[in-house]
Amino acid sequence: MANYDVTVSGEQMQGLFGEGAGLSKLIEEVLNQVLEAQMTEHLSAESYERTEQRQGYRNGYRPRQLYTRVGTITLLVPQTRDGSFSAELFRRYQRSEQAFVLGLMEMVVQGVSTRKVTEITEQLCGVSFSKSTVSQLTIQLDARVRAFNERRLEGSYPFVYIDAMYTKAREVDRVVSKAALIASGVTEAGVREVLGVRMGDSENEATWEEMFRWLRDRGLKGVDYVVSDDHRGLVKALRRQFQGTVWQRCQVHLMRNVLSHTPRKYKADMAAWLKRVLHAEDEQEARRQLVRFCERFEKQAPKAVSCLEAGFDDAIAVMSLPGKYRVRLRTTNVQERLIEEIRRRERVIRIFPNEAAALRMIGALLAEQHETWQERRYLDMQDYLEHRDSVTHNSLTIVGSL
Repeated sequence: MANYDVTVSGEQMQGLFGEGAGLSKLIEEVLNQVLEAQMTEHLSAESYERTEQRQGYRNGYRPRQLYTRVGTITLLVPQTRDGSFSAELFRRYQRSEQAFVLGLMEMVVQGVSTRKVTEITEQLCGVSFSKSTVSQLTIQLDARVRAFNERRLEGSYPFVYIDAMYTKAREVDRVVSKAALIASGVTEAGVREVLGVRMGDSENEATWEEMFRWLRDRGLKGVDYVVSDDHRGLVKALRRQFQGTVWQRCQVHLMRNVLSHTPRKYKADMAAWLKRVLHAEDEQEARRQLVRFCERFEKQAPKAVSCLEAGFDDAIAVMSLPGKYRVRLRTTNVQERLIEEIRRRERVIRIFPNEAAALRMIGALLAEQHETWQERRYLDMQDYLEHRDSVTHNSLTIVGSL
């Protein structure tokens, strides 16, 4: 990553600690200096500098406004004669930040906000706004979010994580609960990707089947393991749309389910025993620990024992994999951390003005996280691919011998 020298005046520093738009002006100055440095780097020459290494010529500036939580920032984006310079520096930041601000702006425009929200929104935007302003910004952002969320999925995704979050949105003259169904996956190269988000009225078999069909139609393939909680209807929908895929039930959620059927005085002891069962070294040891668990608690907490027995096989599906992959696949923790990042923004808005606004902000934040994930590999998949090939070869050998 390139390093840039930025100059800040004493007056700007004084404004930073005073009232008014000191912080936004300081950020504006810094960002414009960075853009100018990027243009110099792009052309391999300063303004008016004559050099054999020059790659093109400047052609003025194009003002571009960013609506942020510290006010409106005006960027002077340098232009080249051939149009080859593209300012990508704040593309991801702008998308998620604009979605956040738009959610608040729509609340005001549609007359569903309080006086306090109105004041906060005007401070965020730095200027007054109208329905036409909101409409124009919405059209621009929706197109970018839609392009990300509907993109074609290329290649195979051996591991897929599924989870949902609930948020509130206005529908006509009432507030309703909306489910955002979110999927992410790991490619054969070991890189995590956000696969997409769909809004629904609830989590049921129909909405999950629609979600899986949508992912499949966009090109999702090569799915070996799907990790999720025991959502109602999810497993049935999964097995119809992705036959042959292994479902790994989240062990953390199963433990919570078991403990919910346990008398309080036994919970600490039972939690320790559950870890022995689910964190065993291999499937054989897990089954031995399950027998001991049942003998230990069948009288004190029979419902808890039945709950574990019912979910045991699905919760230890990852036991067939090499040890290094089990920790990452036995729970939906990675998906829950992703949802928590969305919650940090969602809590500020609390109630979205409509379902489209919810999808816009969630989609923008997911797109930002997706691009961050592309910067490094999440898993080394070599051992898994060799393991999968070995299992497939052995299966074909057994079939052939029959």
